Amino acid sequence: MNANNSMHWTKAVCLGVGLVALSATGCQSHIAGQTLPSPYYLTDDVQYFAPGSENKLAHESAAMKAFDADQAAQGK
Repeated sequence: MNANNSMHWTKAVCLGVGLVALSATGCQSHIAGQTLPSPYYLTDDVQYFAPGSENKLAHESAAMKAFDADQAAQGK
């Protein structure tokens, strides 16, 4: 095996390892004008929470108002 052939294989192996490392990082990729998600997008944490009621105790408040109205109707 001569020095040129050895250098060629070393470069090829380094290039191959570099390509595998780049493709296995899990980053977003841009292919043909499309932004594609990482391969791990199904296991990522949720970063968006749908807006909900501002009053976290809405059911309890409604029950208390209904109880107060019922008590007032009974004259107590």
